[in-house]
Amino acid sequence: MKPFIIGVAGGSGSGKSTVTEQIIHAVGSENVTIFIQDNFYLDRSNLTMEERNRVNFDHPAALDWELMRKLFDDLANGVPIQMPQYDFTTHTRKAETVTIAPAQIIVVEGIFGLYDETMCNHMALRIFVDTAADIRLMRRMKRDIGERARTLDSVMEQYSKFVRPMHKKFVEPTKEAAHIIIPHGSNKAALEMIVSRIQTVINGHKINLNHDMFFEEE
Repeated sequence: MKPFIIGVAGGSGSGKSTVTEQIIHAVGSENVTIFIQDNFYLDRSNLTMEERNRVNFDHPAALDWELMRKLFDDLANGVPIQMPQYDFTTHTRKAETVTIAPAQIIVVEGIFGLYDETMCNHMALRIFVDTAADIRLMRRMKRDIGERARTLDSVMEQYSKFVRPMHKKFVEPTKEAAHIIIPHGSNKAALEMIVSRIQTVINGHKINLNHDMFFEEE
């Protein structure tokens, strides 16, 4: 059986990882492989640190799409891959890779999870995590300051200069490609429906998704 591929997209700090973790918890880690787009940022070791800090990492062009599509295709066809690793404190790709094995379910997670049409065409379920901008900003501040050695000023500058405008231009429009929209970063009813459909696949039953099946609240 071909893998059941799920795309999980949404803005930075929207709660994509939480949704992915809940899927793993519900169906079992042995059934899931996670394909994280954050690992595919282009290596910037040829630039000075000052130049790296001026790069727009929230633009699709900041990612290595050629490598991403190749490894995604390999994984979708049952071939183990060597997943690159990225150092966000230096904006460089690490020398080591991590072996990722295929599984019944493949979750593609990232702000551009639903951006690439070729990859989307392989996804049986496309999810957009829709969270208010102020909540996403607070989560991003906590992550970047605590995990990526950024200052508050640098986080705010990057957000106003790159994150917010790029979200509106490139990320927000991909909501139209989603089968399911999860509002407020987490929605129990939506997640239960998602898990139910995944479990149906694991049990060997064919499912048909309705593009009009949304869980968006007014």
